[in-house]
Amino acid sequence: MRVKASALFRTTFGVAPAAGASAPGRVNLIGEHTDYNGGPVLPVALGARTTVVAGPADSGLLEIVSTRDGQLARIDYRENPAGGWGWGAYVAGVLRELVAAGVALPGGARVAVASDVPIGAGLSSSAALTVATAKALATLARVPLSARQIAGIAFRAEHDHVGVRCGIMDQTIAALATPGHALLIECASAETRQIPFRGRLLLVDTGVRHELATGALNRRRTECEAAVARLQLELPELMWLAAWPAAWLGRLKRALPEPLRSRAVHVVGETARTRFGAQLLARGRLKQFGQLLYESHESCRRLYECSAPELDLVVAAAKRAGALGARLSGAGWGGTALVLVDRKREARITAAVRRAFHRAYGREPPITVARASGGVRRESVR
Repeated sequence: MRVKASALFRTTFGVAPAAGASAPGRVNLIGEHTDYNGGPVLPVALGARTTVVAGPADSGLLEIVSTRDGQLARIDYRENPAGGWGWGAYVAGVLRELVAAGVALPGGARVAVASDVPIGAGLSSSAALTVATAKALATLARVPLSARQIAGIAFRAEHDHVGVRCGIMDQTIAALATPGHALLIECASAETRQIPFRGRLLLVDTGVRHELATGALNRRRTECEAAVARLQLELPELMWLAAWPAAWLGRLKRALPEPLRSRAVHVVGETARTRFGAQLLARGRLKQFGQLLYESHESCRRLYECSAPELDLVVAAAKRAGALGARLSGAGWGGTALVLVDRKREARITAAVRRAFHRAYGREPPITVARASGGVRRESVR
């Protein structure tokens, strides 16, 4: 990706880039829709990465191009995108946040992007883009930023400027990931802990795409906020839905009408599953951890209603074939299912999922093998 991005920069702008960085996509092992509810998540970074190379501009504008379409766009990043600019809104949001943080790029910037993180597949292509952009532009400006600072800038770019009501998970794992580890993130406090993860994952791309900035994700977040407001009548100090005591689940059910009840029950249960899952991984108990993945998917399907028929089919087929665990990943409503396998059964499970999907939908889904990889890094542009 580094070579492709640099070549595109030279072709488009007639000069070599001056700085570069890359950041990974991610898959969340467990902890679905807990991040923006103040709960824990347990993602790993993927080998697929987005590379951003950058150079100075003299137009005062943000000039961007991607290998995806090769079209040059010039953006006045100081303006409000008002739902426009496409993927350029993410890059513009990062530049606005950097300027607000005192990073000086008075002439604007030129940016070229290359990526092998699938878009809309629930693997956080947007966070890979914003984190890599923040690192590349900070490097261009010769301003050292910590990984946590980069994660914060990338989060605010997507949340405040693009308008996606995301949590902090995607940007945090893209910035802080360590090879061979999952990252337990307590989203209310932003505390993190590296958890050894030696598991082998199959990522099954259903081909069903979703747009996050509008629609179901934002509706679910609104429902969770409404649930917290009602539950504060029972527990005034409650700040986050994930902080509701699991032992008081009956009280929660009595206090909330549907669909708020189901949304809240999922969040409280998923919070407990995620923390227990981190303990199991730390002890190397992949089989027990895999069972939690199945439980998580069922909760997402039945209570949070964020699955899709294609995802349900993949999980069911993987379970029949002997997978350790499987679940949807990403926000849901399409995208990618993850399947936890041991090496001996990998080929059999892969074939079984492909057959089942082909019977139902007339096509075989792309399936890739993934291991836990590292986070954002500088890239040579020579």
